[in-house]
Amino acid sequence: MADITGLITGSLTLANQVLSATIVLTAFSLLIYLLTHNYRSAVARAFCALLAFVLIVYIGDVALYEVESQAAAVRWLKFQWIGIALVPAAYLHFSVALLRSTHVHTRWQRIASGLSYAAGFAFLGLVFLSGLLVSDGVYLPRASHLSAGPLFWVFALYFFVTVGWGASNIVRARRRCLTPASRRRMTYLGLAFVAPALGVFPYLLLTSMPTSLPTNAFLMLLLVGNVGVLLMIVLMAYSVAYFGALTPDRVIKHSMIHYLLRGPFVGAAVIFTMLAVPKVQQILGLPRDTVLIFAVVGVVVLLQLAINLLKPFIDRIIYRQDRDEIVWIQTLDRRLLTTGDLHSFLENTLAALCDLLQVRTGFVAVLAGGQHRLEAHCGERGDVDDFLASHELTGVAMSIDNREDDCHFAPGNGFWLVPLHSQSSDMRLGVMGVEARSQEPDLTSPEQEVAAHLIKRAQEALEDRYLQESVFDTLRRILPDIERLQRWRGTTRYAGVPPMQVIADSPVYAPEFRQWVRDALSHYWGGPKLTESPLLGLRIVRSTLEDQGGPPTHALRSVLHEAIEVLRPAGERRMTTTDWILYNILDFKFIRGLRVKDVANRLAMSESDLYRKQRVAISEVARVLTDLEQNGNPPPPNGDGRSEVVAAENHLDNPV
Repeated sequence: MADITGLITGSLTLANQVLSATIVLTAFSLLIYLLTHNYRSAVARAFCALLAFVLIVYIGDVALYEVESQAAAVRWLKFQWIGIALVPAAYLHFSVALLRSTHVHTRWQRIASGLSYAAGFAFLGLVFLSGLLVSDGVYLPRASHLSAGPLFWVFALYFFVTVGWGASNIVRARRRCLTPASRRRMTYLGLAFVAPALGVFPYLLLTSMPTSLPTNAFLMLLLVGNVGVLLMIVLMAYSVAYFGALTPDRVIKHSMIHYLLRGPFVGAAVIFTMLAVPKVQQILGLPRDTVLIFAVVGVVVLLQLAINLLKPFIDRIIYRQDRDEIVWIQTLDRRLLTTGDLHSFLENTLAALCDLLQVRTGFVAVLAGGQHRLEAHCGERGDVDDFLASHELTGVAMSIDNREDDCHFAPGNGFWLVPLHSQSSDMRLGVMGVEARSQEPDLTSPEQEVAAHLIKRAQEALEDRYLQESVFDTLRRILPDIERLQRWRGTTRYAGVPPMQVIADSPVYAPEFRQWVRDALSHYWGGPKLTESPLLGLRIVRSTLEDQGGPPTHALRSVLHEAIEVLRPAGERRMTTTDWILYNILDFKFIRGLRVKDVANRLAMSESDLYRKQRVAISEVARVLTDLEQNGNPPPPNGDGRSEVVAAENHLDNPV
């Protein structure tokens, strides 16, 4: 009988040890997840505080399984009380934040939340500085605890009153939810709201009744509590993750589930493996470290493989309604042709063509902004650069197009050249060149056939990339509309809240916003595109008008100037450095009103390059205006004084 009792006790102890460690790992993982994904939400921040205090309780629980003296046990028991004393305050804080998210603003609720934290710290002071709350640590291998002091009943009363108050706030918040989704999430929160209290309660029970509860009964109670806490903490975090998030629900759900599978789930399996290793060590007769290394590595690898195999099934559950669309999007993601993909494809095509013709050097120059730019090459880069620097390919390509012979290539100072067109032949995409093996192209019929096939492959790749970039440009133009829709989607409707109060519209969310910015800049010093600009409806413009007075156009001009100055790099002004290019364009072209030719001469660039970079500059002004409108302040400048537009400029320097 004693052996059976000992076996039960050992099994319950091991289970609780694994569960406690799993709760620590899960709570910490969820804390990091919410802080990095949804920190702007007041509800998420309040829940993070609650998670942090529960985490402290369970860190102490894990440590107590390993202590071997009463003095060490007392230190960890008092450490646990940092979490136990502050859990009630965090409860109330979380419930008040949740209630405020439903547009219930009561000052006394916030005051009560602050006072509860003050009470928690006061109780904590009693734990560390006196024996009035708890005292006389009792060391037991599986159930170490502190004894209740004369004021312990005061804390117990405070604990249950505060938790009950928080629960009533949750019920009140749920009643204000109008949509099924918000009501469902609030229901999840209400059901899981007891989790932290359930986790702390066994310790309160043990402290108040140390001798009246058998060890196995306490361990069984602790086991049930740990399982409940683990499940309900995950459920609470899952519900909290949606508050204030503009990301679609499916993205949040997918991100969190896979995060839990690859983080806490794998971590819990590793913890169980590490605790089970000593028993396996005895069976196998191998050193513990050897068994531990192979066991942990095996568990991590096998679980990652299992998660990858189960991913399609998990995704089907997550994306029940949108499955077909999501599958199509995932397929599209795998098939998109990136800049690196295009370079690699063209280089392989050139290498195959050079091998066919038994030459060493070849290149593809694409047409971008009215000029040809080297996209890919094989062989000697210097020869290609010298050729491109000494030839104007646009005229060369036009002359080749006018040839009446059937040869694909035309001679051109050491290279054979062929224009690259779209399939409909209505648009020139670029020029392909290979090293000339003779003065005139002398391809055999088999070479002609294979070369035609390779040229067609290059044309199709360039055209596909061109069409893809056109789609991307379209998507970039509608992104403000998409963001506005996500804001509307993510806004929860509550009882008693006027619809127009839910979200305030703004010109920055209009798809024409960038064009409006361009028009206003073009008439910076006066004109109908400034006086009649929709940008006059911006909140920052109205605010500037109230502060400065005068005509509305003066306020708009002031805001535009402020946005341009945000893009000004730090340090001494330079004409042609990358940092200053876009600011200089905005200043010379719109503020000073210089002619395009004069601006291009000052900045040492062609007019076509100026127009291209001007588009980027206008887009950056629109971005700054959006930040000012949404946040009330511009984006922070880079530490080295470089403008944040450099990345956008580089992107525009590398299209097809």
